[in-house]
Amino acid sequence: MEPYWELAFDADGDVDTVRREELLSGVEREHVTDLLVFAHGWNNDKDDARKLCRRFFAPCARLAGAGVRLGYVGVLWPAIRFPDEPLPDADPSAAAVAAAVGGPDLDPVTRRVLDRAFPGHGETLDRIAELLDERSEVASRVYEFGRQVRELVSLRETSPARHLGEDTGPGEPAMLTDDAVQVCELLAAARADTGRPELLGNLRERVWDGAYELLRQGSYYAMKRRAGAVGQLGLGPAIGLLAADVSGIRVHLIGHSFGARLVSYALRGMPADVRAVKGVTLLQGAFSHYAFAGRVPHDPSRRGALYGMQRRVDGPLVSCHSRHDDALGRLYPLASKLAGDSTTFLGLWERWGAIGYNGIRSVAGAMRVKLGQKVPAKGCVSLDAAAVVRRGGPPAGAHSDICHEELARVVFAAGRIALA
Repeated sequence: MEPYWELAFDADGDVDTVRREELLSGVEREHVTDLLVFAHGWNNDKDDARKLCRRFFAPCARLAGAGVRLGYVGVLWPAIRFPDEPLPDADPSAAAVAAAVGGPDLDPVTRRVLDRAFPGHGETLDRIAELLDERSEVASRVYEFGRQVRELVSLRETSPARHLGEDTGPGEPAMLTDDAVQVCELLAAARADTGRPELLGNLRERVWDGAYELLRQGSYYAMKRRAGAVGQLGLGPAIGLLAADVSGIRVHLIGHSFGARLVSYALRGMPADVRAVKGVTLLQGAFSHYAFAGRVPHDPSRRGALYGMQRRVDGPLVSCHSRHDDALGRLYPLASKLAGDSTTFLGLWERWGAIGYNGIRSVAGAMRVKLGQKVPAKGCVSLDAAAVVRRGGPPAGAHSDICHEELARVVFAAGRIALA
C-alpha cells in the first residue's frame, strides 16, 4: 500500500497542515493518476483506523491495470468505537475484550475511550459511571442519567459542528427530551432483537441496559455531527486544493459508517467547479437514506441536506447496503428518532432509515443493483452488498464487515479505474 499519506483533522474540521502539504507535494512527485481516499467510521484510535485502511486497500494494487498509478490516503478524525463492537477477523485478545465489556457498567476500557473522545468531561463521566453502577430502581436516577448524557455530547455555542448533525433539514436535535425510562426500555428491546434476548429480563436490568445503549447512541450522535464538520470544513477544501495543485488527478472517495457521511459532506465543502472526484463509494453509511432527496416524504417542505451533491461527482455515488447490518437496521433508526423530533414512532424504520441498510431513497433517477452487476456511470446508485457484508455479532451485526475484494472492485467500477 504505497505511496500512502494521511490527512488528519480535529473535531472542528481543522486540518493538520503539515500532512496536507506532504500529500499535495507527494501526489505530484509520485506521478499518481488515481488517489483512493478512505475515511474510517467508529474507530476508537488511529491504529484501528490505519489497520482498517490497510485491510480494505490490500487487493487494490493487483487489481490496477496498465497505466494506473495508485496512491492511498487515510482520513483520520477523532471518532469512537465502543470496545464491545469487535471488527470482523479481530484477533483473539480483541474478542476477549469485547466479551468482557459492553455494559451496563462503565468498564475501564470503555471509560478510557470516552475520555479520549470527550476531553474535559471527566466529572460528567464520573457521574454516568456511578449511575450505571448503582442501577437504581428510582426513576429520577434514569432521568438524571439522560441529562448527564446530554451534557456529555453538548457542544459549545461557537462550534462549527453544531449545525452539521441533521441530514434531512435544519434544526437542533431534541436528544433525550422523551421520557427517559421509556427511551431506555425501547433501546434495550432493540438490543435484545439484535441477539441478546436475555436483556428482556426484569424491569430494572432492562432499563439500565437501555441506559448504556443511550450512552452509546448519544456518543454516536456527537460523532455524526463531527463527521459532517470534518467532511465539509476539512476534507472538501483539501480536495479543492489538491485539484488546483495537481492537474488531472483522479480522486476516489470511500467512507465507512460515519466516514461515509464524512466523504459525502466533503462534496458540499468542495469548490463547486472541482471535477476531480470520479467516484464515491459509501460502505454501510450511517446517515439518512433521504440525505440526497429532493423532497423528504414525511415532510415535503424539506429536502435532504446533501440534495444535488451527487452532481459534483464526475461519475456515480454508490451506496453499498446490507440487511445483515444490525447497527443500521435496528439501532440506528431508534437513535435517529430520539435525536430528532419527538412526535411519533409510527413509520420508524421508513422515516429514520440509514443509507447503509436499504440504500438511497427519494432521488429521481437513482438506480438499484446487486453486487456483481454493472455499476451505472453516473447518479445515485444503491448496491446490495449483503452477499459479502454478512458477518458480525451483536449489537452491530455486519456493520464493519467491509474488507472484501468485491467491494474494492466496486470502487474501481465507480471510478472507471482500469483493471488488470
